[in-house]
Amino acid sequence: MIPISLNTWLIPQLHIPDGFLSLAVSLFFWLIAIIFIAIAARKVQQDFDDRRTPLMGILAAFIFAAQMLNFPIAGGTSGHLLGGALAAILLGPWAAILVMAAVIGAQALLFQDGGFLAMGANIFNMGILTALIGFGLYRGALRGAKRFKLIIAAIAAWLSVMAGALSTSLQLWLSGTASLQVVMPAMLGVHAFIGVGEALITVGALAFIFKTRPDLLSAGEVRGRGGRGWIAAGGIITLLTVLLAPLASANPDGLERVAEKLGFINAGRGAPYQIFPDYTIPLLGETPLSTILAGAIGALAAGVIVVLAMRLLRQRPDQSLSAGDQ
Repeated sequence: MIPISLNTWLIPQLHIPDGFLSLAVSLFFWLIAIIFIAIAARKVQQDFDDRRTPLMGILAAFIFAAQMLNFPIAGGTSGHLLGGALAAILLGPWAAILVMAAVIGAQALLFQDGGFLAMGANIFNMGILTALIGFGLYRGALRGAKRFKLIIAAIAAWLSVMAGALSTSLQLWLSGTASLQVVMPAMLGVHAFIGVGEALITVGALAFIFKTRPDLLSAGEVRGRGGRGWIAAGGIITLLTVLLAPLASANPDGLERVAEKLGFINAGRGAPYQIFPDYTIPLLGETPLSTILAGAIGALAAGVIVVLAMRLLRQRPDQSLSAGDQ
């Protein structure tokens, strides 16, 4: 996600800008995203566990930071972690959808990363699909050995990226932006390599958790309080990830590479305002410090959004009614 040049608006790996999708397709996927977020909020509220909140916040901050670390792949293209499968394996699918929606929302609203009209499609592609596929596959390995779980997690992570790429291809086709016969092979081809990176990062994170706190993983849900030490460790890892952001690959991401190759790159429209354009602080210019500070702000914002959302969900409707009857 590091800018290629001052005048280049970088389109990250599956973050669709406004202009790529038609109004009808954009609104349809906004509706789908809202429905899934509402269901996720209801599911999390019904099975509310306040012990999840800090870990959800830390995971949202980490995923935001990790998405800034573009890694190079073949053909002068780069990719980055999506994180939906990892979040679903750690938290369950519904909490993961809320975490991913917070991350994608912070990216669009604060950093103009992805379009506002296209935000529903981005949430669906990178947050909803990845969470459902990641958890859906991994839950079948819950009773297996650790090695088997990691293998399934790798497959789930790879398939989640491919599903997001396929969904993006269909959205571009339905919008009349590109021919399906052309855009789908191009998107799936480049994201097959990006999915390998997703799988490796996901397995690495899970292997670390299996080694240090295996009690946190059970049936796809966070168990136990994690402890202040665990939360502090997560914060430190997130901070270290942000510090590495200036070293990320400047090669164009998957969607940008395909858009350039197929000739619809100029259809993308920038946001009507800029707060932290291209993950920088405007007063500091395009410097490593600017990128680090912008990343820290974004990671904090994503975590805070999740924590505030969980606080809103803390009191169940039946509890509110009972309190009002007294």
